[in-house]
Amino acid sequence: MKRLFYIGIAFIAISCHSKTESGSSVNYVIKGDTIFIPANSNLNGKIKTKVVSSVPYRHKKSASGIVKAIPNNYAQIASPFSGRIIRSFIRLGQRVSVNAPIFEISAPSFFDAGKAYSQSKQEMELADKNRRRQQDLLKNGVGIQKDMEEAEVSYELSKRDYENSIASLNVYHVNPADMILGQPLVVRSPIAGEVIADNIVIGQYVRDDAGPIALVAELSKLWVVGQLKEKDISAIHESDEVEIEAAGMPGLIIPGVVYHISEMLDESTRSVEVFVECENKGHNLKPGMYATVQFTEKADNSILIPTSAVLQLEESSFVFVKTRNSGYLKKLISTSGTDNDKVIVKLGLNIDEEIVTEGAFYLIEAK
Repeated sequence: MKRLFYIGIAFIAISCHSKTESGSSVNYVIKGDTIFIPANSNLNGKIKTKVVSSVPYRHKKSASGIVKAIPNNYAQIASPFSGRIIRSFIRLGQRVSVNAPIFEISAPSFFDAGKAYSQSKQEMELADKNRRRQQDLLKNGVGIQKDMEEAEVSYELSKRDYENSIASLNVYHVNPADMILGQPLVVRSPIAGEVIADNIVIGQYVRDDAGPIALVAELSKLWVVGQLKEKDISAIHESDEVEIEAAGMPGLIIPGVVYHISEMLDESTRSVEVFVECENKGHNLKPGMYATVQFTEKADNSILIPTSAVLQLEESSFVFVKTRNSGYLKKLISTSGTDNDKVIVKLGLNIDEEIVTEGAFYLIEAK
């Protein structure tokens, strides 16, 4: 009988552990994996709890990007012919409209193009007169069918040469009807925008294969090209609204819209390019700037808990959950990010569970 009594005492000692401070009552009692706080413990009042609930939340994804000019709103203007620049119509920062003159160049090749137009026009007019004469002769019975057919072919060929010469001049925004033979070529802007580079030098001789000497761009709208990780692709869609923050202007949030998601994945970075279009009327963004794009998913119900409730154990996160018998049990959780002073819980917690939000430090000591 005495032996059984001793075994019972040993069992209680092994399964139940308690701690007291000198001269005070028991602070806690450990039974298995659960920590109990007695009613007279010094820890009462130091531990606070909160019931877990779900709230509508819009999950956010971030991607780094670079500000770029929209290709259709960006024009590199070069000389189509070799020649000497004799006049400039622009200055740096100037606003220009479509077909606005940029510079004027004296180019022998342009003179030849104008000469070819004049000659083709004269040849077409002569061929047309001959065609009409042959038609009239044949109509009055004194013409020859073969001569009339040859005149028709000659007219069609000369007409085609004339139309080709007009088309070649139209490429340079030259109206043949207003052109004076030997006049310089006025190079014009194909788009409306702002002159962002002006390397025009009066008297400079440029070759037709030289690079652009003026840049015009419409920067009131820009692209931010971001790199989004493969795992986050399904979270975004075209026309989604996003927020942009440039590295050079922290705190300034610029709204944008997803314009296009690339169809190709970069195998080296496991990411895709996302093109975000944004307004830039104040010209706060500059092409080449680094920026952060914040993508926001559609709202869904999520569990958010205070950061003070989450504790770290090596590479795992956990919280203390209050049990039905007023104990505290450690529970591992999986998180998907933070938002200010809240942690987004992905797995491990259920709605209506009660977790420790303050004083968990004392429970860690107990463990």
